[in-house]
Amino acid sequence: MPPPRFRHYVGIDLAWGSRNRTGLAVVDDTGRLVASGSARSDEDIDTWLAGYAPEPAVVGVDAPLVVPNETGQRRAEWLVGQAYGRFAAGTYPSNRSNPLFDPPRGAVLAERHDWTCDPDDRSGPTQCLEVYPHAALIGLFELPERILYKKGTNRQPGFALLAQCLESVPELALTESARWAEMRAMIDEPRPGDLTRIEDEIDAVVCAHVAWLWHHRPQALQVYGTFADGYVVAPPPPTHAPGPITRVRR
Repeated sequence: MPPPRFRHYVGIDLAWGSRNRTGLAVVDDTGRLVASGSARSDEDIDTWLAGYAPEPAVVGVDAPLVVPNETGQRRAEWLVGQAYGRFAAGTYPSNRSNPLFDPPRGAVLAERHDWTCDPDDRSGPTQCLEVYPHAALIGLFELPERILYKKGTNRQPGFALLAQCLESVPELALTESARWAEMRAMIDEPRPGDLTRIEDEIDAVVCAHVAWLWHHRPQALQVYGTFADGYVVAPPPPTHAPGPITRVRR
């Protein structure tokens, strides 16, 4: 069967529950950002996907997909911590004792759309992968530490650095995106609540880029863990030293 004429790659910063905001983004086969937005309910997520990427080639989800362990953490989380912990980018432990992961919302989403979650199985029309934006940013841009844009009283400098990183990716072509221009204006001069409203959407752009890399430049990524025990897709362990952020490698 020939590949589809138009391929899309989706990023989802999936909230663990339907009350919180889920970020969504899609890039085309060249890596260009096509659309981004946010949703809350499963129905809203499905409607957004149907409108922008009904048959994506790869979906990168920032949320657990496979959580077989009843307690503790998955080995994948331990492995990511070994690689990225010194950059202040460890992961939150996932286990079935947390009702939010029994079952994981990401697994339910993938099953609803008939996406395969096995990173070794590329035979289906859509492959769904668990990804981790913080590790992706550190690995892809050789950042010496995690960008602090999630918390704090002054988040604007972190968002500005994050935007600088993403704008340095030529494939994303963010200067051509009307929606990115809106978000960039919010970052440059944020009003109360602006940064909170767009943080998940920007994370989804990172996830979509990782999904695109998985298909076009798989050597830029590796699988931490296994499908049986849970896994995370991220760049290989960094070889650069941790420290304060002073630059962005394009």
